[in-house]
Amino acid sequence: MSMTLYPKLILDALATVRYPGNGKNIVEAEMVADNIRIEGMKVSFSLVFEKTTDPFMKSVVKSAETAIHTYISKDVEVHIATESRQAARPEPGKMLPQVKNVIAVSSGKGGVGKSTIAANLAISLSKLGYKVGLLDADIFGPSIPKMFHVEDARPYAETVEGRDLIVPIEKYGIEILSIGFFVDPDQATLWRGGMASNALKQLVGDAKWGELDYFILDTPPGTSDIHLTLLQTLAITGAVIVSTPQEVALADARKGINMYMNDKVNVPILGLVENMSWFTPAELPENRYYLFGKEGTKHLAEELHVPLLGQIPIVQSICEHGDSGEPVALDENSATGQAFMVLARNVAKATEKRNIELAPTKIVETHK
Repeated sequence: MSMTLYPKLILDALATVRYPGNGKNIVEAEMVADNIRIEGMKVSFSLVFEKTTDPFMKSVVKSAETAIHTYISKDVEVHIATESRQAARPEPGKMLPQVKNVIAVSSGKGGVGKSTIAANLAISLSKLGYKVGLLDADIFGPSIPKMFHVEDARPYAETVEGRDLIVPIEKYGIEILSIGFFVDPDQATLWRGGMASNALKQLVGDAKWGELDYFILDTPPGTSDIHLTLLQTLAITGAVIVSTPQEVALADARKGINMYMNDKVNVPILGLVENMSWFTPAELPENRYYLFGKEGTKHLAEELHVPLLGQIPIVQSICEHGDSGEPVALDENSATGQAFMVLARNVAKATEKRNIELAPTKIVETHK
C-alpha cells in the first residue's frame, strides 16, 4: 500500500527526538528548519545547531532518521542536512582578511628577550602611525600581559555577523590577545598539544582583529607544534629572528631560520635582531660593554644574506621597564627607545621590499 507523506507526519515523528543539550524535543527546541521537502517517499530537511562543533550533532541526526523510519515507515528515504546558527570560522589562510602583514617574531631558544622585542616592536610600529595587533602565541609562557600591565584583563565576546568574536584588549594603541588572559598561569604548562593548538586557532580566527597594517606574533621559543599550527592557520608575511650575540644563541637562531626557510614552509626571513648587543650604564651613555660577544648576529645576517634589522642595547634601567608594564619603546628619547624606532623602520622597509619582490606566502598544507 502506498502512503502519503506530509509535513505534520514528519514533525510528529521528530518530536520524539530529544536534544541531549537541554532535554527538549528537537521540534520544540526549534531545531527543525522550515525547509521540509517531500517527493513521493523521499523527505529532506535541515537540523539547526548553535555551533558547527556541536558535540551531539551526529547522534541527533541519526536519531531523527531512526524516528522517521520507526514512526512512519522504513521505506522513507531521509536526507538530513545540518546548519549552524553561528557562522563558521573562516578557512585557514583567510582568517584575517583585513590584515596586511603578519610578522612572526621568533627565536631558536628561550631567554633571548623575544617577547620584549615583539612588544616594543609593536609599540614602535604604532608610533610610526601603523595599526598594530599583537598576539601572544607563547602558549606555555605568555609574558605579554605582564609587559603591558594588563594581567587582570578579561576580554569579552561581541557578536559580529552571527559569530561570537573575542574583542582584543587595547593598550598603548595596540590590540592585544594572549592565552594568558584565559588560563591560570600555573596551569598553562599542563596543556596537551591539541588543546594549545585549538586555543591558538580561536585567538586568531575567532577574534575581532579588524583592520591592521601589522599583526605581530610572539611565537614560543624553539620549533614546536605551535609553530606548525601558526603556519597552517596563517599566511605569515615574514619572520623576524631574535638572537643575542653569543655563539650558542646564534646556533639556535639558525635552527629557527631553517624552520621558516624549509621548502614546505617557505616563509621569508625579513631579517635578524640582535638583543643585548652591549651594556651601557644609564650614567655613561657613551660607554659600551660587550658582555656577550660582539656583533655575532651581524655576522650571521651577512652569512645568510638577510638584513640586520636592529641592535638593542641593555641600558641599566631597561629591566625595570619590562616588569613594570611600561615597555621601554614608549620613551623615544631613551637609547633603547631609539634603537626600537630604528628596528620598526627597518621592519617596515623589509616588509615593503618583501611584498614587492615575492609572492604572498601560502599556508602550510596539512596532509591527512
